[in-house]
Amino acid sequence: MAADTPPAPVASWLPHAADSTWTYQWTDSVYNTTPTKEKVTVDKKSTATSFTLDWTTQDQGNPDAAPVGIGDVVLQETNRGIVTTDWQSNQPPAAFPVLCASATQCGNSLASTWYNVIWGSRSPTLVEPLLAGTQWASTGGFQNDVTSTSKYVGTEQITVAALPSPVTAAKVQTQITQAGALGDPYGSGIRTVWWVYGVGPVKVAFQHAGTNAPQTTSELVSTNLTPTAPPPDPDYFPLTKGKTFTYSLTNSKYVKKASVTSFVVDQVANGSARISAKSVSGPIKLAAAYGFTLRTDGVSSLWAATQSATRLKFPALGPKTASKDERRHFITPYDLMIYGFNPIIPPYGAPTSWNAVVPSRDYTIFGVTGTTKVLGTQKVTVPAGKFNALVVQSTLTQDGFKYGSGTRTSWFAPNRGLVKLVFRHADGSVSTVKLLR
Repeated sequence: MAADTPPAPVASWLPHAADSTWTYQWTDSVYNTTPTKEKVTVDKKSTATSFTLDWTTQDQGNPDAAPVGIGDVVLQETNRGIVTTDWQSNQPPAAFPVLCASATQCGNSLASTWYNVIWGSRSPTLVEPLLAGTQWASTGGFQNDVTSTSKYVGTEQITVAALPSPVTAAKVQTQITQAGALGDPYGSGIRTVWWVYGVGPVKVAFQHAGTNAPQTTSELVSTNLTPTAPPPDPDYFPLTKGKTFTYSLTNSKYVKKASVTSFVVDQVANGSARISAKSVSGPIKLAAAYGFTLRTDGVSSLWAATQSATRLKFPALGPKTASKDERRHFITPYDLMIYGFNPIIPPYGAPTSWNAVVPSRDYTIFGVTGTTKVLGTQKVTVPAGKFNALVVQSTLTQDGFKYGSGTRTSWFAPNRGLVKLVFRHADGSVSTVKLLR
């Protein structure tokens, strides 16, 4: 069976077609009070995922007092977002603070728009998918001596010279710290970047630290790109450290008394998380842990480990190719949720469908074929409350095992994750999961 993965968005947060152009105008309230235009183009050596943006102040009608700037930045699209891999330019004006411990062989500068965008935020420069509550840490600078913490604070309407009618922009705010540079504290401060889907950064405001409180501002004044509506940003499966969930699990034939399990997100790093589970009450005693990751292809299950004890009897699960001690079991709500194939949820909750891939890692573990599709949003009520949830439905077939085959419908609520799941097994039984709190 061929792969049928969720399609990538037509637009992006940073398009880089060969003919894309941007012109920015930037100033610094202390070190460059002359409005300076820079034209940015896509270098011919760029590829589909690795691309170089060149900038120049030459032939842009700048006054004689404007600083000269010629440089480039190398960026890469990854499954975690946009990453900066390299940069180079002429030296910054002599009046600018030195952003290294020594003035000689200093590879740091803030004398351009793109240098302000990537400062302290190389990997990633922008996390994707960009969802409500997203935060990330990064480093930057010539010697990785600049650290930053960024957060997506939501969307807002913005107007710039290149886009005179209000457009929706994603607002990303970053706290930046540099220590040990001659130019401290100019390398530290708070930077805000407004990203427009289909265009890229349209405005940058950097409030530097220091007694004279310099402010660098850059604005997009022209482009040949057209803004598009950004993708929706609800986080339907939050991987936030400390977040807790408690569920009940029943099956109409095998678990008639509810098994109640609590979950906690106990480790988070680089968009991946470990979620641990333990029994609260009911006929199943268990301890479990699960690994998940959020990337541009959605939320995926990485691994699972469970231990349980119960007098209940369950039907066998496959696949036939696995030994009995290698086969998964439906012990916790997450066992039912991750069963089959990835992703669990596509990026941005996109209305799409995808098939199981054979051969694949998921097929080796579960031996399941089928199709998953996003049905849209629906109001759902569970003991934890009422939610407007994303509905994801899977048709699953595990050859030779009716209990492992059937139709699973999952409801995911913004900032809460899984709130309900109903698995109608081919053996006639029905498993039901509900969020209690």
